[in-house]
Amino acid sequence: MSQLRLLVAESAPPSSREERRRSAGQSQGESYLDALRAVVPGATLDQIFPADDGEVLPDRDALAGYDGIFLTGSPLHLYDDKPEVRRLVDFMRDVFDSGTPSFGSCAGLQLAVVAAGGSVRSMGDGREAGFARRVTACAGAADHPLLDGRPPAFDVPAIYSDQVERLPEGATAIAGNSVTPVLAAEIRCGEGIFWGVQYHPELSLREVAAALRREGDELIEQGFAADRAALDAHADRIDALHRAPDRRDLAWQLGLDDQVTDPDKRRRELANFVAHRVRPIRAARGRE
Repeated sequence: MSQLRLLVAESAPPSSREERRRSAGQSQGESYLDALRAVVPGATLDQIFPADDGEVLPDRDALAGYDGIFLTGSPLHLYDDKPEVRRLVDFMRDVFDSGTPSFGSCAGLQLAVVAAGGSVRSMGDGREAGFARRVTACAGAADHPLLDGRPPAFDVPAIYSDQVERLPEGATAIAGNSVTPVLAAEIRCGEGIFWGVQYHPELSLREVAAALRREGDELIEQGFAADRAALDAHADRIDALHRAPDRRDLAWQLGLDDQVTDPDKRRRELANFVAHRVRPIRAARGRE
């Protein structure tokens, strides 16, 4: 049996990738590659950069040759009319046309929403910084396979300041919370079906801590921390929990349980996507 062929499309532009490498040690796409190596050991993993000017991207037939396509997070705003955003939206429409199952985190969800005809908006001074709390299934979606293995309410790594404003026609809201009504969705467009989340099942706790430090000035200005010392102390606790996930004192201080501290449970949506979308479609295409 041949191994799965998976494609990671890094949505962040070059400058953002370098900034993230300086703060977290790797880019958004590199984080995804690490997560997929844990979820699907032995899979063939490729990486492309559809936001980059001059990037040679696979055409529809080449995209159809993959078993799954993953769209990463990005600091780009999908409501901005910029060349990078237009390139991303065009690429996502090609992904839909290819029929290959696709999955996205954070801006990856927003990208699929816009490409399929929905809209995204800024949250203004609102955001979730570090973790999205008390995520629950939307009405009628409790049995959606994306949420297999999740309890009725759970927390997840999340860092975002834009949210879905309007889902495209035919889309299904799967999960949300009191901050953001659409934290997970299924989007059907043309030949393609996309599953996505506004949060980050691919991130380690170390990367969550790095993101808080990277966005620290803005978080302090918005009142999430009193000052830099308070923000750094909070990030340090998250970092320490990354190094010692069994420390009950840190989990208690941060208000987290094993849905976040256990890497396999934290990556649940990635595993569910592979199990319920990638492998069945691969079998239907005669690749098993």
